[in-house]
Amino acid sequence: MIAVLSVVAGLAILLIGGDLLVRGAVNLALRLGVPALIVSLTIVAFGTSAPELLISVDSVLQDAGGLALGNVVGSNIANVLLVLGVPALISRLATGDPATRHSYLIMLAASALFIVVCFLGPITWIGGLILLAVLATILTGQFREARAHAEAAPDDLDLGDTHMPWPKVWLFLIAGLIGLPLGAHLLVEGAVTLAEAFGVSDRVIGLTLIAIGTSLPELATTVVAAMRRQAEVALGNVIGSNLFNLLGIIGVTAMIGPIPVDPSFVRFDLWVMLAASLALAPFVFGWRNLTRRWGTLFLGLYVAYLILVVV
Repeated sequence: MIAVLSVVAGLAILLIGGDLLVRGAVNLALRLGVPALIVSLTIVAFGTSAPELLISVDSVLQDAGGLALGNVVGSNIANVLLVLGVPALISRLATGDPATRHSYLIMLAASALFIVVCFLGPITWIGGLILLAVLATILTGQFREARAHAEAAPDDLDLGDTHMPWPKVWLFLIAGLIGLPLGAHLLVEGAVTLAEAFGVSDRVIGLTLIAIGTSLPELATTVVAAMRRQAEVALGNVIGSNLFNLLGIIGVTAMIGPIPVDPSFVRFDLWVMLAASLALAPFVFGWRNLTRRWGTLFLGLYVAYLILVVV
């Protein structure tokens, strides 16, 4: 019971802490005159993945590396099948925005690189450095492209309130910086205890409980996007999150300590992750719209995957 409470409390603190940190950092940057474009490509992108990053780092420090890898692989699977499946039940999404296709192809290439690194596992600092170098190259290219088109849409970024009082900005920052490591520690500690109590591996806990929990912010974002019929926002959110999970989170975590690669990842989970990513192709390229039928199929496949993992 204590382990369950630790997991629930840790997840809640993580999500709240991550939100507060992003809001505080965004408003601080805007108040200091940092362009909104740079804020969106850096602070928001990194900040929204802070919970997953802290979980992975804490997992390695607590000698539960399977939890770190399971969190990333499981989150990427959940981001496609769950995070896009649920919104599709709410509203039909007309997809096929050309701007999304380039990011999608980069995500597929990153997935292939990630699988190769896992096959050479355990993932050491060398593999982490490679992943981070690729991420830095991608971000540099995105920044240059976005800056080149900044005049076309200068006011599209709803990032924060430039009039937020300074005490509130600092309160958000401090609360986020305290909450994130605390939440991550509680969540990982509770998850490891649950794994030991039920006789399952930290891989299973990472692929299921932790992955679903850390995908809740992406799910909330895509549900709102579906209600507003903003398919490009829903797809872009998933693609961006998956890309940073593979390169950024595992890259940084591997620099802290080696990440073991359970043979089950190589035999099964990595290929499910790749198949889920490839399943986005018809929607990214506009061959199909994301309808309720597809949403039902995605959710059914996700439930089937969870059953196979747990059983």
